Amino acid sequence: MPDDTGFNAIRKGLLEFVVLKIIGSHSVYVPDILRRLAETEFATQEGTLYPLLSRLRREALVDYEWRESDVGPPRKYYRLTQAGESRLSSFDGYWQHIDQTIAKLGR
Repeated sequence: MPDDTGFNAIRKGLLEFVVLKIIGSHSVYVPDILRRLAETEFATQEGTLYPLLSRLRREALVDYEWRESDVGPPRKYYRLTQAGESRLSSFDGYWQHIDQTIAKLGR
């Protein structure tokens, strides 16, 4: 995919959706989120992810819990709140709508 400003804007706009998808699949901590993103075109860094997670928490879409670790200090695991599940469901529905719209336009 070309490294174009338009593509970067779309990627940035979809990052919240993608992060909610990852957290929605199971409770997860930041290095796992970063690892999952690194395998895709949504690869990002902590400096981008932490502010996004902070905003999602302020909006009550995600919460976290501390869990003890066998290999170091406790880890912060993120999970969706009920509002986060609702937002993810809305994103999913909107994404399907947009996908169908684009498919129709391409005919």
